[in-house]
Amino acid sequence: MKNTYFQLINQTYYFPQEGFDLNQGSLTFHGISLKYLIEKYGTPFRLTYLPRIGDQIKKAKNFFNKAMKANNYKGEYHYCYCTKCCHFSHVIEEALEHNVHLETSSSFDIDIIRILTDKGKINKKTYLIQNGHKTEDYLDKIIGLMEDGYENVIPVMDSKSELDRFYSKTKKNLTIGIRMAINEEPQSSYYTSRLGIRSAEIIDYYKSKIAKKKRVTLKMLHFFVDSGIKDNLYYWGEFRKALKLFAELKKYVLHWIL
Repeated sequence: MKNTYFQLINQTYYFPQEGFDLNQGSLTFHGISLKYLIEKYGTPFRLTYLPRIGDQIKKAKNFFNKAMKANNYKGEYHYCYCTKCCHFSHVIEEALEHNVHLETSSSFDIDIIRILTDKGKINKKTYLIQNGHKTEDYLDKIIGLMEDGYENVIPVMDSKSELDRFYSKTKKNLTIGIRMAINEEPQSSYYTSRLGIRSAEIIDYYKSKIAKKKRVTLKMLHFFVDSGIKDNLYYWGEFRKALKLFAELKKYVLHWIL
């Protein structure tokens, strides 16, 4: 007996995936005929289904709410949409319909923040997380948000030198995050980590640098596991490392505040 390609796919992937179906031999997505759209617009073809954005945001919020309740966690959860995922206005504005906050990655993204404010899609109380390497233009625009009264601007320090650059350019109080570098596997394209401070150096960085600056408050520990993870064990191993560091760091932060 010969195994067919169809059998291989059938045993490897669940199909049709959620939203997809067959109607008279043609593929549909949530009842929309893909054959009709391709014939009308040609290929290559990409479809953005806006209701799916809200569904995924609700799903993420639900996961966190259940976990927080199960563990009697008293903090709050804020979903932040990363603008670099898709810069199109119809996508970002759809996400904002579901009470989310925003994460930026470049100078260009700060221009988007300004436009969204002018359009009334966000306000100056919206949480704005700034990740990514801080070019001078990007850094200046972040400070511009602070100077213009945006209340929840949280730049994430991707290197040890960034805090001094912020501190020297504004007299405003700074609420910051620290990005923890993840040690990727040797075959990963991001081995040695693209951005961040090594986990072994973060506590000392807080004590020697952040805690000694009167206008600086540490608000966040940020970490990112590369999307190319191969299994759950690797992910949860990295997650536990970050969680352990977070717990240790919080002890120092509370001690310093008291």
